[in-house]
Amino acid sequence: MDFSYLNEILIMFTAAVVMAVIFLYMDLPPILGYLIVGILVGPYSFALISNTEHIRTFAEFGVVLLLFTIGLEFSLPLLIRMKVEVLVLGGLQILLTTIVTVAVSFYLGMSLESSMILGGVVAMSSTALVTSQLSSQHELHARHGRNAVGILLFQDIMVAPFLILIANFVTPSVFTTYHAIVIAICEGLLGLVAILILGHWVLRPLFRGIARFKSTELFTLTSLLVALTAAWITHQIGLSLALGAFFAGMMLAETEFRHQLEAEIRPFRDILLSLFFITIGMLLDIRLLPQVWPWVLLLLSALVIFKLLLITVLCRMVGWNWAVSTRTGLVLAHGGEFGFAILALALSNNLLPSDYGQVVFASLLISMGLAPLLIRFNGRIISLVLPAASSMNEISIKDQISETAQRLNNHVIICGYGRVGQNVASFLKSEDIKFIALDLDLHLVQQAVNAKEPVTYGNASNIDMLKAAGLSRADALVFCLDNVTSVLKVLHQVRHINTEIPILVRTNDDSQLEQLKGAGATEVIPETLEASLMLSSHMLLMLNKSTSYVFSKIRKVRKDRYRLLHRLFPSE
Repeated sequence: MDFSYLNEILIMFTAAVVMAVIFLYMDLPPILGYLIVGILVGPYSFALISNTEHIRTFAEFGVVLLLFTIGLEFSLPLLIRMKVEVLVLGGLQILLTTIVTVAVSFYLGMSLESSMILGGVVAMSSTALVTSQLSSQHELHARHGRNAVGILLFQDIMVAPFLILIANFVTPSVFTTYHAIVIAICEGLLGLVAILILGHWVLRPLFRGIARFKSTELFTLTSLLVALTAAWITHQIGLSLALGAFFAGMMLAETEFRHQLEAEIRPFRDILLSLFFITIGMLLDIRLLPQVWPWVLLLLSALVIFKLLLITVLCRMVGWNWAVSTRTGLVLAHGGEFGFAILALALSNNLLPSDYGQVVFASLLISMGLAPLLIRFNGRIISLVLPAASSMNEISIKDQISETAQRLNNHVIICGYGRVGQNVASFLKSEDIKFIALDLDLHLVQQAVNAKEPVTYGNASNIDMLKAAGLSRADALVFCLDNVTSVLKVLHQVRHINTEIPILVRTNDDSQLEQLKGAGATEVIPETLEASLMLSSHMLLMLNKSTSYVFSKIRKVRKDRYRLLHRLFPSE
């Protein structure tokens, strides 16, 4: 048996690990490292990978699993409420981008067919890159994040009509084109409705039945089967694989299995997604860059600036302020993987000159290389470029928080209103203790406000937002956030303002317990260690130990900062 492909896999993963370590050490998105790995090992550089096609096909499932987990963050009622973002913003962005690109290209002497192809290429942004980066930054449900996701969903839907147009350019027939596009749209709508129906009537009972077996292996296999089946359905009707996976995840978003599904899918998603970005990097022929770099630079600048301005203006038209509108534009100001698909099909059918194609390829890929930085620092860029708009945006949020907190004294500020934050709030309500909660999940905040809860939209790791929530009047501060780095930064600032206020910090483990204590946290509650304590306390009570003895034992362990629980033997 020939295992020569194993050498290529080892080379690729070794390079990926090294680059990921380097970029994480520099506090930069590892996606940039994966793109560089693809350029280096691809056929146009050191040619360490001979067959890139089978790797690219396999890696596309990373995007499928990514969109499945993103779908778990959204629900059908939320998607219906996002109709402005999907239909208005998404529709206008595709339409206007295509029209302007066609007009400019036709003016520069390109044929109408080539101009329309370029219009489709420029209109697309990277669903995989944007959703992955926004999710890691906890900005997926922020206002600019929801705008971006809505536009990306419409872009994914429009891939099929663009591919049909290209097929028609090969064998021209106006009637066939319009007929095929109408059929494709109808098939797409029927397919999405079928996924929604199956999700409601089949997926929930299916996972409830699977859960009864209490088998992690079976649950994981079923999760992968559901994601891939939904992707297969949309692929069969001419839509993208990722779109079906998104809708399948969305159908499971409101079930009790949401968090378990995300945990089971995540390892497969992250590995395959890194392969996907590596395969994107393999597309760039760096040998041609010295000859065409002025054109690449010109097209790159035009692409980024045009999409930034257009999306910003569209967001302003539907009522968003300058800060949110420009952040949305920054997030989407680049090319995407479906642009590569449209371009590759056009080149294979000789609808674009090959030298034009490589210039466009290079521009798209470099724009995707810049995108993680633009997305990562979109807030800081707005603060520097549009300080007045950014300030007004923060002022409006602070005013809203101040209005909610104006009658509160001796209250508790809850930072993060997820599962943990809501449980803390329930206990406070049962004791008639007043509180205010801050969260960046707009959907969650809207639900809480509708339920008359004192919850408001705001960045809880921003000291100004905490001041607006009445930090100087509060009796306690509770951090229920996942991002410990942000908590560490704001802790120092809180202690400069209020040295006495008790601060409780929830973490996943105790890896940064000492740092958090040193930064000013009164108590740090690691979930894993507290779960061990609760389990141990119940066990001691069942073994007829007195309640006072058990409580004193637990207090001693906590006082010693869980040192007893650190005496662990390593597992195999």
